[in-house]
Amino acid sequence: MDVKKYSVVLSKTAEKKLDKLDVPVRKRIRQWIETNLEGCENPRRRGKPLEGELSGFWRYRVGDYRIIAEIQDDKIIIFVINVDKRNDIYK
Repeated sequence: MDVKKYSVVLSKTAEKKLDKLDVPVRKRIRQWIETNLEGCENPRRRGKPLEGELSGFWRYRVGDYRIIAEIQDDKIIIFVINVDKRNDIYK
């Protein structure tokens, strides 16, 4: 049986937000994505489903930062929509 491995795609918004972060924080988030999401078999294991307006999206926690993503099972993609501090991401 062939095991599906997910790949991560960042939206333009997520790329811009990452580029604005301090270098150590940016490295830490990119490293976390690479280690925990890129090539994983079950992206739901590390995250939490969101509720309300953001229902259908997943959040991943990296220290004080949050990654909001959409898991597209049909394409085997984790589409990262946004990256920001916990206080700002849900606004």
